[in-house]
Amino acid sequence: MAAVPAGALKADAIGFFGALAIGLNATSPAYSLAAVIGPLVALAGVYAPGVLLASFVPMLLIASAFHFLNRSDPDCGTTFSWATRALGPTTGWLGGWAIAMTGVLVVGSLADVAVGFGLLAVGADGLAGNALAREALTVLLILVMSWLCVRGTEASARFQNALVLLQVVCLVVFAAVALYRVYAGTGSLDAVRPAAGWLNPFGAGGSALTGGLLLGVFAYWGWESALNLTEETKDSANAPGRAGIWSTVVLLATYLSVAFAVVAYAGTAYLAGRADTEEDVFAALAHEVLGGWDWILLLAVSTSALASTQTTIIPASRTALSMARRHALPARFAAVDPRRGTPGTSTWWVAGTATVWYVVIHRISENALADSLTALSLLIAFYYALTGIACAVWYRKRLTRGLRPFLLLGAGPLIGSALLVWLLVESVADMADPRNAATSTAWFGLGAPLVIALFLAGAGVVLMLLRRAASGAFWRERPGTHRESPTGAGPGDAVPPA
Repeated sequence: MAAVPAGALKADAIGFFGALAIGLNATSPAYSLAAVIGPLVALAGVYAPGVLLASFVPMLLIASAFHFLNRSDPDCGTTFSWATRALGPTTGWLGGWAIAMTGVLVVGSLADVAVGFGLLAVGADGLAGNALAREALTVLLILVMSWLCVRGTEASARFQNALVLLQVVCLVVFAAVALYRVYAGTGSLDAVRPAAGWLNPFGAGGSALTGGLLLGVFAYWGWESALNLTEETKDSANAPGRAGIWSTVVLLATYLSVAFAVVAYAGTAYLAGRADTEEDVFAALAHEVLGGWDWILLLAVSTSALASTQTTIIPASRTALSMARRHALPARFAAVDPRRGTPGTSTWWVAGTATVWYVVIHRISENALADSLTALSLLIAFYYALTGIACAVWYRKRLTRGLRPFLLLGAGPLIGSALLVWLLVESVADMADPRNAATSTAWFGLGAPLVIALFLAGAGVVLMLLRRAASGAFWRERPGTHRESPTGAGPGDAVPPA
């Protein structure tokens, strides 16, 4: 294996399709659908596909912002680097902290789902129900996935290519069989013939759309992992951004096809009645639709969560690396393996912190684990919205040079950010009520998800102040425009065709 320059990630380790596979798997499509389809149908009924379609709009606008910012500054820290350059170091630091904490919150839950559904797929139902055994296997899986991340980006990409193919094939088989049985009249539940009107996101009313969009943010989240690998991707100024945008498009097609199949086969009453069981909806539907072949769908969910366990470690570790290179974190987080070109220290830090979080929260209760996932949506909405604002500010001198720059660099990202800020406010109001939490008992008078989010935000502010007192070099940076990009004016100057 060729030596990598000191402190640098391995360049040209993967191509466009490797980045695309990682972007897709980071969203965990099968698991995300399993987690949101029940609550989504409870809110919107047969219009659940329409809400998923509406959720795609802010994701596409923010993906566009990621693409154009990456053209100007291909940095593995993504939002951290861009918000720092456009809005200042304090804002950038908080954006980077939010990305790192999303990994900490979700990695353990994803690994737990991968283990549980994997055991169900092979018929080990008893072991899947053993909390201690499942916890031990989950911790082991986190360590294995972290080792694979450290092992090399090429190996990670090959693994992700295989998992995304397996996952998509399983989902397509499930959707095709479900729709066939609907039209053949052989379904075992209250089947409903699909209709084009289901794509109307306003069909169930405004309140249903609001709640559904909150779920949609979670369902689409993760595609930006492709851009955290920008320094390791061929054609780093363009390929990662295109991979991120195409990830959202492929996700839309996948989500709509499976959502149509699930709602048509099961009917709204069946799905709404299981809104509180999250991913268990797919465990029940697997046998209803596929009978003895139910392991196909169980394998899809397990594969989805397994792939996302690894790919969710990537953005958190690369963000920590980028922060350390700019002296926003201690220098040891910037350590890169000279032979493999991967950030070993930051990767194991993310894995260790995520493992401790999972074990502690899991020991409290399964409901507390679910609430920590709910808190995730606040962090996602925050750093996505921050990226859209940073894009408009970074390119502000170009917005008046034509309609295309105005729409792609300014209006589009700002509209996406405005939608996400609105969802953030709605989420805070919803999470403040303990009755809306999986852990119905109030924590300090508030819902558990909001308390978890506030705790993480407060911890981030404290750590930022401590780091600033220890080393103020990073906070002496001043915001600028795209002309001051370290990569020069070339990639950032031209706005490609829409």
